Amino acid sequence: MRKNPVDQSRLAAQVILNVRSGRATSRRGLAEALSVSPSTTGLYVDELVKAGLLRETGLEQGKMGRPKRRLSTVPGAGWFAGLEFHAGRVQAARVDFSGRLIHSQSFALPANPTTRTVMEQLREAVAWLAGRSPGRMLAIGVGAPGVVDPKNGTGLHYSFIEDWRDVPVAEELGFEFGVRVTLENNLRVIALAERWFGDGGGLANYIVLGPRRGFGVAIVNEGQLLGGAHQAAGEVGNWWWPAGGAMREMHDELSAPAVWRRLAGAAETEKLPADLHQALALVARNSAREEVVRDFAKVTGWLQLLLDTEAFILHGPLTALGDSFWNEVSEETARLMPRLAARQPRITCSSLTDNAGALGAASLAMEAWQPSS
Repeated sequence: MRKNPVDQSRLAAQVILNVRSGRATSRRGLAEALSVSPSTTGLYVDELVKAGLLRETGLEQGKMGRPKRRLSTVPGAGWFAGLEFHAGRVQAARVDFSGRLIHSQSFALPANPTTRTVMEQLREAVAWLAGRSPGRMLAIGVGAPGVVDPKNGTGLHYSFIEDWRDVPVAEELGFEFGVRVTLENNLRVIALAERWFGDGGGLANYIVLGPRRGFGVAIVNEGQLLGGAHQAAGEVGNWWWPAGGAMREMHDELSAPAVWRRLAGAAETEKLPADLHQALALVARNSAREEVVRDFAKVTGWLQLLLDTEAFILHGPLTALGDSFWNEVSEETARLMPRLAARQPRITCSSLTDNAGALGAASLAMEAWQPSS
């Protein structure tokens, strides 16, 4: 095996990820996927089997020919914790070593929570996950709202928690639980949830559309999350948006609350319904539908021209508008931008539920974890 421990751990982690995802489940398949020699691959597989992280079946000789061997991960080898939060609640998920959801739970936060309150609830959520069943926790992933610094594991700013500034989330949780903690923006971890649990499986390029209170997107490009030079990639809600001659931003017209007001004919000062998802379903076919479809078609068209993605996956309350609405958006995109007719973007409503962020955070931990060399 390689002498450099860092390289050794990194390659071992790649072996596990390929087996876990099903992309490569044989020694030969791994050698091809990782572009390493079969002999080197065999050494890594042997070590990981010995460590109890992988298992190999089909070793027995069949009636004819060579036995067909198949590699798989060992579900009980450990587990990953995923935490995702905003100003109203914390979501937590526990995923086993094979990437299967074992437990999930939502924890409400008090009104106007402080940083201290949030960090305490994150700790309690991890403790809750650990107490559900035995097993070794390997790593923690956190999906945080607002602007984050993934490299240093710091939450930089979030408007809806007043004192959320430069919070060393990874450092504090890592000290508390003694495992590696990885932090990312919460919409980006949802993109990872789509890779492991949703419609992004098998796709190298896709975009998660997240029109909620604001409007952001998470971009997966050639299999990698795109953060940008300032970790601000995907803040499309801040695009300048012409509306009746006024200087506005795109989220003023296409966030989930804004779309409900447009479809319902409600004033900007009108109180939002308690169940926005249900309210949107009730107004999905109102008279402003065509105009809203056209506006979303512009956005998806611009993104498609810029990034040439394979699919758009929608999250949030606007999934209530239904598949027919988003099919119309896709068709209108091709009509407005004829060059896209041959590569008309596919828009699907996510099949994941409210725990998508926590699942994505667990996926973040799972992808970042490396076995000790």
